[in-house]
Amino acid sequence: MGLIFLVGFMGCGKTSWGRKLAAGLGYDFIDLDHTLEAKVGSTVADYFASHGETAFRNLESEILKTTAYPQNTIVSTGGGLPCFFDNMDWMNSHGQTLYIQLSPKALANRLEHAKTPRPVLQGKKGDELVTFIEHKLAERKGFYLKATHIVDGMDMSVDKLMGIINGNI
Repeated sequence: MGLIFLVGFMGCGKTSWGRKLAAGLGYDFIDLDHTLEAKVGSTVADYFASHGETAFRNLESEILKTTAYPQNTIVSTGGGLPCFFDNMDWMNSHGQTLYIQLSPKALANRLEHAKTPRPVLQGKKGDELVTFIEHKLAERKGFYLKATHIVDGMDMSVDKLMGIINGNI
């Protein structure tokens, strides 16, 4: 099956499900945010704050396209990565893409109670957070929907994901 890129909004579970899916398939797992952090020696949030969004998006795209992926790998991407440059088309031409779709309310609930704070969400809670997510999802929807597979993030299991990827579901 080769490369499988997981895409979706922050908090949808790309890293968690990516690790589980990789274990289930016997694949390698790469989190592109961690790859970026290792390359620059700082967190994504710190790099973004210090260098701005344009520099971050350029570096993120470069890392996507220059990483040496093992033959069979699950790749967790940043939430915005598919929405810039030709990144989504690049991923679709180099493997399968799987969009983990969740409602704005479900995403807000996860993000509001997340262990790791997200700087872009700082100070947003409740209805304000839901509204922010609704707006961002509307901007990104066209990119996310280009995915090879679209899955309901509330109704997932490793077996279901493997079936979808293998074309059995």
